[in-house]
Amino acid sequence: MLLDKRIPISYIFNKVKFDLLYVVLVGLFIHYLTTTFAKMIPEMPLTIPAFLGTAISILLSFKMSQSYDRWWEARKVWGAIVNDSRSFVIQLQLYAADKTIIKKIAFRQIAWCYSLGQSLRNQSPLENIEPFLNEEDLKNLTNHHNKPLGILHQNAQEIKTLHSKNEIDIFAQIQLDNTLIRLCDAMGKAERIKSTVFPATYRLFLHFAIYLFVVILSIALKGVDTYFEIPLLVVISMMFFLIEKSATHLQDPFSNKPSDTSVTAIARTIEINIKQLLDEQEIPKPLEPNSFYIN
Repeated sequence: MLLDKRIPISYIFNKVKFDLLYVVLVGLFIHYLTTTFAKMIPEMPLTIPAFLGTAISILLSFKMSQSYDRWWEARKVWGAIVNDSRSFVIQLQLYAADKTIIKKIAFRQIAWCYSLGQSLRNQSPLENIEPFLNEEDLKNLTNHHNKPLGILHQNAQEIKTLHSKNEIDIFAQIQLDNTLIRLCDAMGKAERIKSTVFPATYRLFLHFAIYLFVVILSIALKGVDTYFEIPLLVVISMMFFLIEKSATHLQDPFSNKPSDTSVTAIARTIEINIKQLLDEQEIPKPLEPNSFYIN
C-alpha cells in the first residue's frame, strides 16, 4: 500500500516509459508525414482532439472509480479479518479454560492470516507459518489444495473436540463457529476479488483511444515546430497513461505491488494483537514500510 510520502520520480516514470517512447515515435512519424505531405493532408481543427480527449477523460474516470472500488472492498475485507481474528481469540479465552488449547488455536489463526495473504499474492501459502503450526498440522495441510481453508478446518475440528469433551458448552461452540464462518466468508470475498479479472479489452480500447488522440493532435498541430509539438504530446499523453496505470494497479489489490492491499502488514498487526492477548513474551514489531509503501 502506498504511504503518504514522496513517491520517487523513477517509480512514476518506469510505469509509463515505454508508452511515452511509443508516443515520441508516433509523434515523429506523424510530424514527418504532415511535413512531407502538407498539401495533401487537410486541416484538422483542434476541437476534434479536444473532444476525443474529453471522451478519454470520462473513460479514465470510470475505470479509476471501478478500480478503487475493488481496492477499497479488499481493504474492508481485511479490516473485517482483523476484527474477527481479535474477537475469535477473546471468545476462546472467555469460553475455554485450557490455555494450551487456546494458544494452539490462536496460533493457527495467525498462520491463517499469513497463509491467506500469501495465497492471494500467488506466493507459497505455507511459507513462514511453520512457527505457528505443529508438525501434525503441517502434515495434514499437504492434502488441502486450499491451505488457508485447511487451517480454518483444523480450528473448526478443534472446537468440535472441545465441545465433545464438555470443555465448552453448546452456546460457546455456536459463537465460535459463527466467527469461523465470518472468517471463511471474508476469505471467499478476497478470493472472488482475486479471481475476477477486469476486462482486458477495456484497457486495450483505452490505449487505442489514447494513441488515436496523439495522432489526431499531432495532425492538428501541423506546422508547429518539432521541439514544441513532441514535448506537448508527451506531457498530455503522460497524464492519461499515468491515470490508466494507477487504475490498472488498483484493480488488482493482491498483486504484490506497492499499490496493493498491505496484507502482510495487516497479518503482522494481527499476530501482535493475538500474542499480546495471550501474554506472550516475544512480541514482534510492526512491519516497517519499504520507503514509500508497505507490504
